[in-house]
Amino acid sequence: MYNFFFGLNRNPFELSPDPYFLFPSEKSKEALASVYYAMCRRKGFTVMTGEVGTGKTLMVRCLLELLKRQQIPFASVFNPRLSVIDFLSYVVFDLGIKVTEPTKGSLLHALYTFLLNQHRKGLTTVLVIDEAHLITSEVLEEIRLLTNFETSQQKLLQILLVGQPELDKKLDSFELRQLKQRIAIRCCLGPFCEEETRRYIERRLKLAGANSHASTLFPKKSVEAVHRHSLGIPRLINSICDQALIAAYAREIRVVPVEIIDEVASYFRIQSSFEAAKVDNSEASARLEKAVESLSELKESMGSQLAATMYRGFL
Repeated sequence: MYNFFFGLNRNPFELSPDPYFLFPSEKSKEALASVYYAMCRRKGFTVMTGEVGTGKTLMVRCLLELLKRQQIPFASVFNPRLSVIDFLSYVVFDLGIKVTEPTKGSLLHALYTFLLNQHRKGLTTVLVIDEAHLITSEVLEEIRLLTNFETSQQKLLQILLVGQPELDKKLDSFELRQLKQRIAIRCCLGPFCEEETRRYIERRLKLAGANSHASTLFPKKSVEAVHRHSLGIPRLINSICDQALIAAYAREIRVVPVEIIDEVASYFRIQSSFEAAKVDNSEASARLEKAVESLSELKESMGSQLAATMYRGFL
């Protein structure tokens, strides 16, 4: 819609995770290097986490492109809400392995045979699971058992779990302690700082065809507003900037003012979401303070050893 008006040859702020627009921030470079190192050194388990919209799926797509160029076979599971049998069937199918009877035993045997053949060729095999925070504990345990496919020197299957911070909480559970101990590499994606937000916007505009005006289309104050409203989260930056360019085009403005950024943020109700979260946190803090106060009063009134023990344990 607005590409011709702003001298662009493609949309710079699409929400789809396109590796062409990869922004090499310090955290993303470190994450991609860590994951690739784990794959090449055949470390077995790797975990990458990040808040919603921080670029996890984009990292996965960049890794898969890298694996394709290196001719390393891989299976990619993007919807892990599956039963154990369905999960194993999907992995085997994605690796191109043919199984006549898809029982658990035959699937595991076929997979092990495939992994051994790849090992004899000097290759490894990679299993990438996106949205891993949605996996059931039963399937996670089955995934852990897949790392038992190994030689005396190395793992035959390299597994990358990618998910939101809830994945870390799930892995901290007592029932998954064996899996947690097998994790060799951990990395985390986070939001941009304000300077990274500026460079991110400018880079995407340049890759979309903007030349000298890539650094002026969003003035300093507008970039500051984008960062303030988005909290440096790439997906929100894209949403705000895309809508802002539409609004500027509609008003025939070639430089996006801060007023448009503020309007767009209100359209997406970004502040409302964050304020609601603050209210929830405030209410939780108020309940906590009230509970502590009640226990303090209980300790004073009863003066008993039991109340004192409860007080110390709560704090």
